[in-house]
Amino acid sequence: EVQLVESGGGLVQPGGSLRLSCTASGFIFSSFAMTWVRQTPGKGLEWVSGIVSGGDSTTYADSVKGRFTCSRDNAKNTLYLQMNSLKPEDTAIYYCAKWGPDSVDYWGQGTQVTVSS
Repeated sequence: EVQLVESGGGLVQPGGSLRLSCTASGFIFSSFAMTWVRQTPGKGLEWVSGIVSGGDSTTYADSVKGRFTCSRDNAKNTLYLQMNSLKPEDTAIYYCAKWGPDSVDYWGQGTQVTVSS
């Protein structure tokens, strides 16, 4: 059974940092690209970042480029999202997701990030 479990969310002040983790199980983690997506009540789902299976290539939404860093440790079956210079508009539920052959096929349960003073 594929499982994706996010952690590391919380309340942080504007300008602060958080690191999200996503621990994967039930599949060969090192063989699949992964992605981070966030959800807000106002904007709906927004793609944040993606990383290839080997971890040597990443992509970012313009809204987070230069502030967020996506990485992975295939030996630990873990995906990360380092978030720096956080803004109130980064407040969202953050989900990690696994890419299948053509689309995202599994999602985690999400972790809440709130940026507020």
